[in-house]
Amino acid sequence: MMTRNDVLEPHRPVATGRGVLVGVSVCTLLVVGLVAAINLAAPLIAASDLRPGAAALLWIVDAYVVVFACLVIPGGAAGDRFGRKGILLAGLLVFAAGAALSAVAPTVAVLLAGRVVTGVGAALVLPNCVGVLVHATAPERRGRALVIWGTVSGLGGVVGNLGGGAVLSSGSWRALFAVVVPIALGCALWVALGVRRSGRHDRSLDPAGTLLFVATVVALLGGIVEGPERGWTSPVVLGAFGLSVVLGVLWVRSGLRAAHPLLDPRLFRIRALSGASLGMLVTWFGGFGLFFLNASLLQYARGYSVLRAGLAILPLAVPLLVGSRFVPRLVARIGIPRTLAAAFVTIGAGLAGLSWTAVAPYPAYAAWSVVVGLGFALALPALTAELTAAVPAEQAGVAGGLQSATRELGSALGVAVVGTVTTAVFSEHVTGARTVAAALAATTDHAAVIDAFVPAAATALRVAAAVTLVAGLLVVVTTAERRR
Repeated sequence: MMTRNDVLEPHRPVATGRGVLVGVSVCTLLVVGLVAAINLAAPLIAASDLRPGAAALLWIVDAYVVVFACLVIPGGAAGDRFGRKGILLAGLLVFAAGAALSAVAPTVAVLLAGRVVTGVGAALVLPNCVGVLVHATAPERRGRALVIWGTVSGLGGVVGNLGGGAVLSSGSWRALFAVVVPIALGCALWVALGVRRSGRHDRSLDPAGTLLFVATVVALLGGIVEGPERGWTSPVVLGAFGLSVVLGVLWVRSGLRAAHPLLDPRLFRIRALSGASLGMLVTWFGGFGLFFLNASLLQYARGYSVLRAGLAILPLAVPLLVGSRFVPRLVARIGIPRTLAAAFVTIGAGLAGLSWTAVAPYPAYAAWSVVVGLGFALALPALTAELTAAVPAEQAGVAGGLQSATRELGSALGVAVVGTVTTAVFSEHVTGARTVAAALAATTDHAAVIDAFVPAAATALRVAAAVTLVAGLLVVVTTAERRR
């Protein structure tokens, strides 16, 4: 129940709805883009004086995603409880602090700590971007604003690749984190001066449910991250998955009993919510499966520099930039199920097409990238509007957190699956090495290593295409049945 009214800060300018959309879009690009940019930085970190092992490097890349995903729903609930402006501002400051710590890290342990702190900040930022946007936009313009924000979130991976490539062309991985700090502080200044305080709710944050939810997601993502390295049937990975199931059951029971649960499990009876959540997961499964492999394919197979690899993915962004104007009209004309069907077929076809163009002339690669981007342009705005509309406005932060959590879970799954398939096929042809970097360091026959990597990556992209198509069909069926 709302107990405090919206209050304007006296004597300070407050951004209009359009100004808020621009501001939260920049915040979104910052925290989402860092997920993609770190993949470009991984080779530089591996070759640095920190000398992380294979497992440590994996966690340097994934610690941010794991913390981001497991805390993003509590972060949204904190915004609903204490005020979205304050939590968004705190998140940006924590994000900047984590990036600064990462930039100066003298050891692997400190770098990991910096990545964890940055993930905490991101978990506070992203869901409250949605909450701030919802409450700063008039109801008649809210759907349009959410469509644009959903499109911008899809551009995060492209911006991360492009911006990361530009910064990393300096040759220093530390520069990536150093550049993030002033951007985050600039966003924090904008929030402090230009964002309206939102209403707050006296509802409890459900400490028991929050703890169980976080533990469930940590166990699940821990198993996903360790799966490619340890093997999917290893005791550690199976134990993590088993623990996540047990904790998940306890979380559901806790949520059903709590007067005001963090995320009421009964909400998933709403087909719009469950379908949109699954749709987000599937979309980002394919997207980050591609981003994970793309940098390596462009640099190893085509010999591109880090900067050129970042620029090469730009065609994917074209439909996202152009499509946001037309997708709402398309949805109104043909409906959500048909729009999503077209989206998943297009993404799957694009991933499959890219698998055949790893060493083809660049125009062919660019054309299939546009196809993937078209799928994103159709899926993300529709799913964002569907998911947000399924949750009451007073829980806008939780809705944003759920959207972000499914995004990060899908991203982690995409990286894990394509990484596992690539490693398995690559290891069949190159003995004694599980990565391209290790194989290149162990032999002078670099051409043979690349010849083994390209078909392995192509196979992984085809697997990602097939999973996207099959899982996307389930999403379409779910959304279609809701409307009967």
